Amino acid sequence: MPPADSGTTARPPTSDPTRFVLIETSHPGNVGAAARAMKVMGFRDLVLVRPRFADVLSQEETVAMASGAADILARARIVDRVEDALDGCTFVCATAMTPRDFGPPTREPRALFGELAATPPSEEGAHQVAFLFGSERYGMSNEDVYRAHAVLSIPTHPTYGSLNLAQAVQLISYDWRQALGGFAVAPRTADPHLADAQAVQGLLTHLESSLVHLGYLDPASPKKLMPRLNQLFNRAGLTKEEIHILRGIARAIEKTHPTAGTPPALGGDE
Repeated sequence: MPPADSGTTARPPTSDPTRFVLIETSHPGNVGAAARAMKVMGFRDLVLVRPRFADVLSQEETVAMASGAADILARARIVDRVEDALDGCTFVCATAMTPRDFGPPTREPRALFGELAATPPSEEGAHQVAFLFGSERYGMSNEDVYRAHAVLSIPTHPTYGSLNLAQAVQLISYDWRQALGGFAVAPRTADPHLADAQAVQGLLTHLESSLVHLGYLDPASPKKLMPRLNQLFNRAGLTKEEIHILRGIARAIEKTHPTAGTPPALGGDE
């Protein structure tokens, strides 16, 4: 893992418009989990400022909690000063629970991000945005908050607003990704192995004889049980494999011996 950039600037990955800055983190697991939260939302630029452990990026707990986001850890930088971590950033967002009487305005993330994504600073491109997260133990100092253009306040229950560091990173990264356009969700396509109408009718015929064998269906007065099951199976959109499963159940029923004279449990034809 790279050493701390003592007094140098934090160099961002190419074409990554967002930087996540973790200040004085104390728990390696949070660093790993934060890296994972970033990766699932497509962000890569992670900078640590004076972490408690100098080797935090390579610790076992960090790597374990990253769970597949080891490339984020490998790319991450460690710097001594917050101002070094903000090099090249055009808009800085601090995350802090406690409102300050003096300092940048407090905004709800989703509303601010919509405005921010829609108003680039110039024709050259979008903002280089930095999100600052304070220590798990002490939060964020006033001095660091004052560096920001806005303070983000994640809407939480009024009686308990404490978020784990990595959870906060996940929420912020999700809302920011959505503001940037989000990722398309692949629509669920029709199962290519859907059973055809003939297979469904074969199942119904098999099931009908099994229900009669079981004593659940009265063949002299079937009423609408089978048509209702037909409608149920049509709504379910059964696959060929599911047809085989249900017919297997029907065969198992046929191997049983129902008690003679026992009436259908639910009428069998309601």
